[in-house]
Amino acid sequence: MSRELKKTIHYVDNKKFLDEMLKYKETCKEFGDDKKSFPSIPDYIGECFMKIAERLSYRPNFVNYAFRDDMVADGIENCVQYAYNFNPERSNNPFSYFTQIIYYAFIRRIQKEKKHLYIKYKAIHEKSLLSDNVELSKHGEDFNQTTISEDQKAKLYKFIENFEESKNKKS
Repeated sequence: MSRELKKTIHYVDNKKFLDEMLKYKETCKEFGDDKKSFPSIPDYIGECFMKIAERLSYRPNFVNYAFRDDMVADGIENCVQYAYNFNPERSNNPFSYFTQIIYYAFIRRIQKEKKHLYIKYKAIHEKSLLSDNVELSKHGEDFNQTTISEDQKAKLYKFIENFEESKNKKS
């Protein structure tokens, strides 16, 4: 039995993408070194950026984040920002070049969101410690309107602890 190999259809045609990048680089050369006045990215290149970012966001290590759309937007923004830096003399694979840009944009967004989450959890943790020490108010109402269970407190504390440990290791 001979097995027929399927010809895989890629969602981004790397040869066409390279040709379009070369054309874009040529039009950018006409504008000199003033990067603020570069021409707009052609539609095909923009579509490629969007397809790469969207597809990469569905990888198992990125798919479950609530801020996945923000990651995709950051990736596309970085691609547009650094499109001119693509050097066809070093590599003739714009797909991998821009995939790496998007990948690291995703990583930066995750780090940024974890930092915001750390600040939020730290504030909640401090508020819960404060409310534990405060007696009931004059009207018999609890100082802390949002009560969190002991299990939630443990998860918050564990996240805070892990974040601070990783921050200390980097220092």
